[in-house]
Amino acid sequence: MDILLMRLQAPLLSFGAPIIDRHGVIQAYPAQSMICGLLANALGYHHRDAELLQRLQERIVYASRQDRKGERVRDYQTVAMGQDFMLDERAWTTRGQLEERGGGNKTGTHIRLRDYWADAAHTVAVTLTPADEAPTIEALAEALQRPARPLFIGRKTCAPSEPIYLGRTQAESLLDALKAAPLARGVSTPARCEAWWPSSASADEAPGIFRQPVTDQRDWANQIHVGQRWVARGHLMIGHSKE
Repeated sequence: MDILLMRLQAPLLSFGAPIIDRHGVIQAYPAQSMICGLLANALGYHHRDAELLQRLQERIVYASRQDRKGERVRDYQTVAMGQDFMLDERAWTTRGQLEERGGGNKTGTHIRLRDYWADAAHTVAVTLTPADEAPTIEALAEALQRPARPLFIGRKTCAPSEPIYLGRTQAESLLDALKAAPLARGVSTPARCEAWWPSSASADEAPGIFRQPVTDQRDWANQIHVGQRWVARGHLMIGHSKE
């Protein structure tokens, strides 16, 4: 199996989960849509390339290892909507359409919360199915080393603190690749790392492995999250002696 290894490490990073009202919450591992968006950004895809984005997401199979959990922090954001330069009744949206303002925040103060992981580090193993369709793992590796645009981890403010591209490897499985991948700098061995990988509703996982359904795949044409897949959660022993 041809596998791409990535290191997701930053002073602040965001593994977005479903937003609740004005609260942008995070989850413990990167969503499939985030991995797709990161790779698509490196390739130079645009939001209008919905078919390319959808197909890339369908082909991505990945697992994530938490090298360093980090600390959850919350950004409290306010915008005074009554400022003179913001009183125009209409504004352009990212969809290229004019939209009129309304609701309770028309001229009031808009408050929202955004969560982040501070000083976290994850190692991610990615493969593609089928492997011979474009873009290939080789193309993704090239794009991460020479990205079409600056890369970020979750939100645009989350610039990586080191190159995202960690390397390519051949392994029997994604978990085997993660077991062999080096830990993030500053993490001592041996280490017991939490990990997440693809599963199924009927999978016969080992004792101590938890499975849950998640909705983290994006409908790129309609810009909403849809569907359901199963994810397993357990621990990987890194750098432990086999004796």
